[in-house]
Amino acid sequence: MRNGELTIDLNCDMGELPQLYADGTEELLMQQISSANIACGAHAGSPETMEALVNLATRYGVAVGAHISYPDRPNFGRREVSMSADEIEETAYSQTSLLAKVAADSGVRLSHVKPHGALYHAAQNNELVAGAIAKAVRRIDRDLILVEQALSPVLSFWSEMAFPNIAEAFADRTYESDGKLRSRDLPQALITDPSLAADQAVRIAREHLVVAHNGTRLRLHAQTICIHGDTPGAVENARSISAGLRGAGVRVAPTKLWSRTT
Repeated sequence: MRNGELTIDLNCDMGELPQLYADGTEELLMQQISSANIACGAHAGSPETMEALVNLATRYGVAVGAHISYPDRPNFGRREVSMSADEIEETAYSQTSLLAKVAADSGVRLSHVKPHGALYHAAQNNELVAGAIAKAVRRIDRDLILVEQALSPVLSFWSEMAFPNIAEAFADRTYESDGKLRSRDLPQALITDPSLAADQAVRIAREHLVVAHNGTRLRLHAQTICIHGDTPGAVENARSISAGLRGAGVRVAPTKLWSRTT
């Protein structure tokens, strides 16, 4: 909240599918969001896509963050890879460093780091994984904000270790009653109806809750809401969510400008 005004960050995972940049989808998404999580080459992306997306983000006033992953392009980073804490730290460091350099060459400083896929889920309950990510990020920039799912123990762990962090919720994914995201392997894991996605985003921002797949009402506090760029109808979702938030009196702005959890 800034000067009594309700504010939320609206982020999107980007640079994961080349065709979404080529056909203009990612530029249209940039016009609706406030933060971009850019794939750093481990699960998707390349220096060329990073540079192109950093430049797009600059054009539209969007904050730039690193979307780091297990190094597993064949499985799109969605399967856990057996790695030591030191190995996770090194891959997180190399991925974030690469994007930081690409961004710096365009005069941009990174805002945040968000794990992707299996690494995102592994960090939630595994302090070795969470600590490795945090150590890697601190080697690059002590002010970088770590992003993880609301209700995850990792947020308290990072706070206790004095790592800046924020909680994330999802506008285009459904939840289970335990607060976890519904598996993509199950029906109705994705929210593709733009009006329903907007309703969920507004509910998260204004009421601090989501309604789980079975109807359970879950209390959560999030500073950033995610839209997936590879969800069917992502642009329509983003437009509806952005308009819905603003129509509900919620300002959309990069987290770096208004909020810090430490």
